[in-house]
Amino acid sequence: MSVVIWSLLGVAAGMLIALQSPINAQLSHSLGMPLAAASASFVAGALVLIALTVIVQQVNGTSIAWRAPPLWMFLAGGCMGATYVTVALILTPKIGTAATMAFVVSGQLIAGMLLDKFGYFGLAVRELTLGRVSGACLLVLGALLIRFT
Repeated sequence: MSVVIWSLLGVAAGMLIALQSPINAQLSHSLGMPLAAASASFVAGALVLIALTVIVQQVNGTSIAWRAPPLWMFLAGGCMGATYVTVALILTPKIGTAATMAFVVSGQLIAGMLLDKFGYFGLAVRELTLGRVSGACLLVLGALLIRFT
């Protein structure tokens, strides 16, 4: 049962990402600058996450080991997220939400397969099989079909 719940949660998160792109693209249009829209998106998200972190920390009675990870880990994720949000809000009005999401998911899958193959960041190593590579190729082909047909 938990596999179904986790899978549905993943689908729901993907739907939110698809919805986020046109909302941020419209915000960009209204503000007149993509970077301003991306900044506003991150400020709003940061405020919500800070509030939730404080609440969960209080409820669970836990402390956060802010000094444990190296500084680059704090910066890398935020920089990558900012790049994604900015690129997605620029691409969405130019090529459409479906094509933007298709290319984003293709990139995520390719990167995920490479991370799995080499076991980066302590991940379990998962070999590149013919099925996995074929699936990735079909996804990229699907992204191209969505964009150009």
